[in-house]
Amino acid sequence: MYSVAALYKFSVIENPKTLQVELRKQLKNNLITGTILVGEEGLNGTIAGDQANLKLALKYIKSIHGFSDLDIKYSESKENPFARLKIKLKKEIVTIGDESIDPNDIVGQYVDPENWNDLISDENTILIDTRNDYEYSIGTFKNSINPNTVKFREFPEWVKKQNFSKEDKETKKVAMFCTGGIRCEKASSFMKKDGFNNVNHLKGGILKYFEVVDEKDSLWSGECFVFDDRVSVRHDLSVGTFDMCHGCRMPITEEDKKSVSYIKGVACHKCFNEKTEEQKARYMSRQKQIEIARGRNQKHIGPKDLAKK
Repeated sequence: MYSVAALYKFSVIENPKTLQVELRKQLKNNLITGTILVGEEGLNGTIAGDQANLKLALKYIKSIHGFSDLDIKYSESKENPFARLKIKLKKEIVTIGDESIDPNDIVGQYVDPENWNDLISDENTILIDTRNDYEYSIGTFKNSINPNTVKFREFPEWVKKQNFSKEDKETKKVAMFCTGGIRCEKASSFMKKDGFNNVNHLKGGILKYFEVVDEKDSLWSGECFVFDDRVSVRHDLSVGTFDMCHGCRMPITEEDKKSVSYIKGVACHKCFNEKTEEQKARYMSRQKQIEIARGRNQKHIGPKDLAKK
């Protein structure tokens, strides 16, 4: 069994490049897999390992200046959800596309999961899902607004198009959420800067809500998309029912796999017509290697950029 930790923290990092090198060294020594983004505004990522090694890795990260109160959400996976360890340098650890938005400077009110239901049940609350459209499609909080974004950087433009009135900004409560808390925290910084008075965001995100709130009391409907090989998790944090199309990285159901446009490891009905024959041939070759590795009881690790094609 692998322990999985989704983590982030907005805290100023003076020399991201130096920290990138040190993080890679320390986490490799702890046999950790996963991805961590390093930027001047902080850290963001999800990592996995056996329980003892993950504990050591997190102890090290929390020892970094400014990260003692690192936000961490835990779950488990029967298989390692990551193929390798990647420590990446980024201008933004979550991209909103406006460098003037700084959660280290201004941010909304954190709402603990225990208090979230009361807030979003208030008729004066505007409940916004800050995740992308495909994430919303497999699960969300009841009565939440879907901004229909493909990328998080589209969120500010969506807000502007809503033409919220001055009265809305002054009197309405805004409640926002995302998977682990980082996108809604950054979105809250944008909303505050845009003039909204009462801005709230779910501390620790959906994953922390799943940890803390009993399923019988939950206002969540569906599953939660996660950015690893598990694809989605249920409210009890067990692996969900969705698979992933390796052509477009979108979640797919067993029903989707019945489509004539679905080719395992290659494409689904959402992306079949968008892929070139060259891409399909390349993906088919990769899938063949995966099947060979699986037959040998090995984990296939392909080219790092293959999933981005």
